Amino acid sequence: MSDNATEPTSLNVDVPEHLAYSAEHVWVDASAEPALLGITAYAAEQLGDLVYVDLPEPGTRIEAGDEVMELESAKAVEPLVSPVSGVIRYVNHDVADDPEVINHDPYGEGWILKVELDEDEPELLDAAQYMKVVD
Repeated sequence: MSDNATEPTSLNVDVPEHLAYSAEHVWVDASAEPALLGITAYAAEQLGDLVYVDLPEPGTRIEAGDEVMELESAKAVEPLVSPVSGVIRYVNHDVADDPEVINHDPYGEGWILKVELDEDEPELLDAAQYMKVVD
């Protein structure tokens, strides 16, 4: 498969193989500089249509395991738990203006944060390991 290939889970949710994942349903593209973070298609599907995204401020230092923001849907309010440590360099204001972009394109236009990662390599799941979490 190509780097941009995805594997559908038994729930029919795409899991791009070139990304890394946390068990809390956050994806990380560490090949980008700074690294991109967002929520997985599975998380977006479980939340339902998002209505509000509470973005943190650029320049905020985060640690792996920190609740860095909240995502609100008609069903629930869920925290985004960062799987990485570093400094938030950019936030995607488009998702604040139209949170449903996350539902429609969670791995593309629906990215949420760009984080300058610390030197330590985060311990994340690959696509196959993440599919076991959601199956």
